[in-house]
Amino acid sequence: MEEISQPHAVLNVNYNEVILLGTAHVSKSSAKTVADLINHHGFDVVAIELCAARYKSLTQPNLMSEMDLFEVIKSKKASMVAASLALGAYQQRLSEQFDIRPGEEMMTAIELSQQQALQLELIDRDIGITLKRIYSNIPWWRKMTVVSGLVASVLTNEKVSEEQIEKLKSGDMLDSTFSQFADSAYDLYLPLISERDAYMAAKIVALCENITNKKILVVIGAGHLAGIKDQLCKGIDDTNQCLEELMYVPKSKPVGKIVSWFILLLVLSGFALGFSQSTTLGWNLVLDWVLINGGLSAMGAALAGGHIFTVLTAFVAAPLTSLNPTIGAGMVTAAMELYLRKPTVKDFENVRKDTTSLSGWRKNRVARLLLIFLLSTLGSVAGTYIAGFQIFEALSQT
Repeated sequence: MEEISQPHAVLNVNYNEVILLGTAHVSKSSAKTVADLINHHGFDVVAIELCAARYKSLTQPNLMSEMDLFEVIKSKKASMVAASLALGAYQQRLSEQFDIRPGEEMMTAIELSQQQALQLELIDRDIGITLKRIYSNIPWWRKMTVVSGLVASVLTNEKVSEEQIEKLKSGDMLDSTFSQFADSAYDLYLPLISERDAYMAAKIVALCENITNKKILVVIGAGHLAGIKDQLCKGIDDTNQCLEELMYVPKSKPVGKIVSWFILLLVLSGFALGFSQSTTLGWNLVLDWVLINGGLSAMGAALAGGHIFTVLTAFVAAPLTSLNPTIGAGMVTAAMELYLRKPTVKDFENVRKDTTSLSGWRKNRVARLLLIFLLSTLGSVAGTYIAGFQIFEALSQT
């Protein structure tokens, strides 16, 4: 085989020739290399770094128009959908900057595989499971760091040169970058990178267990190349067990719920203690609770561009929902916004493009709904703690 210009590795897995091709997801050079390899080197199978959900999202751009937003809110998936949009915003922005489709090399692999009737395999883990495992793997005090990182990815307007994109495929730079990432944020690195390396390696081995003497092209982000290669070289004893373990979603830890009920008891105890001392003090504590909790939640809804009645709903709902750990203020405000301003077909069609900027999040009714959910929830959470401290400070001075 002629020299391949992109980072790659050639391995033998169960008498199959497996070529791991490391790419940058917004690189014309990567897309061209994928096309050249498929067109001129007689592959039998093409495997790509996509899960079924991301495959549908990539190949069916209008898929979001089929989304039932009320069901998303009701089933508490609004945060996950918002996170997915935020994660894709940076890549979408780069795609527009370089006039290339998001995931161009993946689309090239898909289209050429279909044209040439090649076996196409999706080897990445479901993005929803990855996000849930990230969420369960990081301590509660670091969750805000992740949220702020997602917000920063939306707000940044930094331009990236095409030379920088190509440098991202340098093995030394990737090893260095991910090594630092692993040292400083291992709880993020494990589910986001390391586990997916192991998952994709297991999928490749499982594929090769059923075929022999085939040529397989594996198109992956260059950041996964070294990890997948190491996994394949070490070997995987039981692929089914490996895949089952990596697909498992740990049950949410009860700590958060315990803390919520504990705060509820403290606040109600504060009210009771205040009223036991004087009716005036008791009502002042209730007023503090309503103004702080409702005010911050309403501020979040307003910052997200919510309808005036949505903002008022946040103000009324947050003080009540904060005393009921089974329902959040964001669910109520998002439901009200959905009732008042239903998204149009155009909103669904443009949501991925609009979420590349903060103004787009506020303009697009789908994105704005998710932003209202997040910011009104964050406002209510902040209000709960601030108002709680205010109540007990007032009690300590009596």
